[in-house]
Amino acid sequence: MSSKQTVLGRVTQLAKANIHALLDQAEDPQKMLDQLIRDYANNIAEAEEAVAATIGNLRLMEQDHQEDVDAAKEWGGKALAASRKADELRAGGQTAEADRFDNLAKVALGRQLQSEKEARTAEPTIAAQTGVVQKLKAGLDQMKAKLGELRAKRDELVARAKSAQAQNRMMDAVRSVDVLDPTSELHRFEDKVRREEAKALGGQELAASSLDAQFEQLDALGDSAEIEARLAALKG
Repeated sequence: MSSKQTVLGRVTQLAKANIHALLDQAEDPQKMLDQLIRDYANNIAEAEEAVAATIGNLRLMEQDHQEDVDAAKEWGGKALAASRKADELRAGGQTAEADRFDNLAKVALGRQLQSEKEARTAEPTIAAQTGVVQKLKAGLDQMKAKLGELRAKRDELVARAKSAQAQNRMMDAVRSVDVLDPTSELHRFEDKVRREEAKALGGQELAASSLDAQFEQLDALGDSAEIEARLAALKG
């Protein structure tokens, strides 16, 4: 019984484990979950063996008990048959033979009584073992549910870790683009183009200024010729 109680205690203790508290304390939750899953699976296998053995012993005791009950019934029937035969023989005047059958009835009744005692003696043990089996089965169900929770938590954690790693890689790529921004080269090229454009505009403006000066000189020459012509007219 002590070994069975030990298994039951271990099942109950593991089933009540606070997984979330363990994860909060873990440096590497994924590795700890993998280890917990292995530990739980091993303990479930061990507990299943213990439960199977306990159930097997219980079924044997139930079979023995049923055999005792059947034997008691059978011996009771034999006692009744022997007693009736004795009554029949005694009614016919065969007293000695009747006594022999009465003795057989007593033997059968003794066997019946023994079988009933054995059956009653086994009943408390069977009831206790039935309770142990029920508790062990309940503990196993709790462990299997907890194992499912562990596996789901582990899968969720792995998915979240992969998502975080992908986001970090993306952010690293963005930072790399910021450091080596190709648009900065475009800005420098644009500045160069603007300087060339400004230079061309300056040249055009300078050319326009020179042309205006030439026309101004031409206008000045025209005025001088007019003055000379008028002076000649005055003298004539």
